[in-house]
Amino acid sequence: MKGEEMYKTIVKTASYLKKKIKNFNPEYLIIMGSGLKNAIPDMEVIKTIKYSDIPNFPLTTVKGHIGELIYGRYAGKNIAVMRGRFHYYEGHPITFISFPIRLFNYLGAKKLVVTAAVGSLKKDIKPGDIVLLKSHINLMDTNPLIGNYYEKFGEMFVDMSEPYKLSTVKDIKNLIKGKKIALKEGVYVAVSGPCYETPAEANMYRLMGGDVIGMSVVPEVISARQLNMDVLGVCWISNYVPCIENKNISHDDVLKLGDLAGENIKYIVETAISKGAF
Repeated sequence: MKGEEMYKTIVKTASYLKKKIKNFNPEYLIIMGSGLKNAIPDMEVIKTIKYSDIPNFPLTTVKGHIGELIYGRYAGKNIAVMRGRFHYYEGHPITFISFPIRLFNYLGAKKLVVTAAVGSLKKDIKPGDIVLLKSHINLMDTNPLIGNYYEKFGEMFVDMSEPYKLSTVKDIKNLIKGKKIALKEGVYVAVSGPCYETPAEANMYRLMGGDVIGMSVVPEVISARQLNMDVLGVCWISNYVPCIENKNISHDDVLKLGDLAGENIKYIVETAISKGAF
C-alpha cells in the first residue's frame, strides 16, 4: 500500500473508531505479544472492539493473539491496547505493519510500548527473564518504509540512533530495584520467521551483537520512530536458542510459560507510566 493511499485508509479507519469511542484520544499504544494475556495494565476499560469489526483491520492468524482492541485509562492516561499484532510471516506486506502504528499516532498516540516473547542468544539471559530493549538489528531483509513514503508520516530517512528511549530504560531499572524481577537489557535481532533459527544461525546472531531474537517488534519500532514516537520495548525470554540448549521449541510451550512473565511486564509498564518514566 502506497503512502498516500495508506493515509486515506487511516483517516477512514480513524473515523470509525472515533464514532465508536467518542472524546477519547489515546496517548499510548501498547502491543501485546505471544503468551502475554495477563500483561495488560489494570486500567479502567472504556471499550473493547474485535479486529473483525474494525474497517481495514485483518484478523490475526497466530495462536495466542486474541485480535481485539481495548481502550482504557490508567494513571490518568488514555491507552489503546492491541491484543494481537500483525506479522510479516503471516503474509502481510511489510508496509502494512506500519498501518496500526500510523493509525494510532493519527488518533493521538505519541508513545509506543512493544512486548514480545523472544529466544535468548546468551546463556546468562535465562527463560523467564525480562529484557528491556536498548537497540536492535534488522535481519528481516526488508523494511516497512520501503515504497510507502508520505510526508504526513515523517521523514523519508529516519534517524535510528536511539530506537528505544534509553532514559526510560535507566529509570525503570531504578524504579523496580528491590522487586524480584530478573531484569536485563539487550539487543533484539529481528528475523522474518516463521521457522525458528538453526544452531549455526543462532551462533552468527550472537557474534553480531544480538542478545535476543524474534520475528516482530522491529518493523513496528521503525514505523514509530519515523513518526517521532517514543518507544519502550519489553520482552520476556521463552526459550534458549538451539546452540545453548538442545531442546525442541514449540509455540504452545511459549504460550504456557508466559503467565509469570506477563505479571512482571504488567508491573514494569504500570510503573513506567504511573511514575512518569515513559
